[in-house]
Amino acid sequence: MAATSAVAIRRARHADVGVIVAMLADDPLGSGRERLEDPLPPCYFGRSRCSTAIRISSSCRGGRERHRYRCLQLCILPGLSSQGASRALIEDVRVASHCRSRGIGEQLVQWAVAQARAKECKLVELLTHQTRVDAQRFYARLGFAASHVGMTLRF
Repeated sequence: MAATSAVAIRRARHADVGVIVAMLADDPLGSGRERLEDPLPPCYFGRSRCSTAIRISSSCRGGRERHRYRCLQLCILPGLSSQGASRALIEDVRVASHCRSRGIGEQLVQWAVAQARAKECKLVELLTHQTRVDAQRFYARLGFAASHVGMTLRF
């Protein structure tokens, strides 16, 4: 595993949207869902798309951001089940294709789990498409277990 430079994980900003959409579109599933156009369609910029839930991580050298190469969405959800426990939901974990297999995704997911613990969540859930077998192995290696059947209704 190659060493990575200093990493900053921060809230995504308007200027990050193009990089995030490119990462989301960089596989067979995402390429069918996303519209990677220049300029990006307005649908990616409405209703505060870069909320506190979407995070992007960058490599930093000398205090300056150089490359944005990974992102995820982390939502903290209040609940009543499990004795009123909050839960964390991780979605849209992406690492730029040229940066994969370097431990970057693992570092990002571990950051999200640490955030969930700090917010006193009692569990962390994540979603990955049933066809993403490599991703499922990756998450299992990090301690996640298949426990639910997810269902989707798209509009």
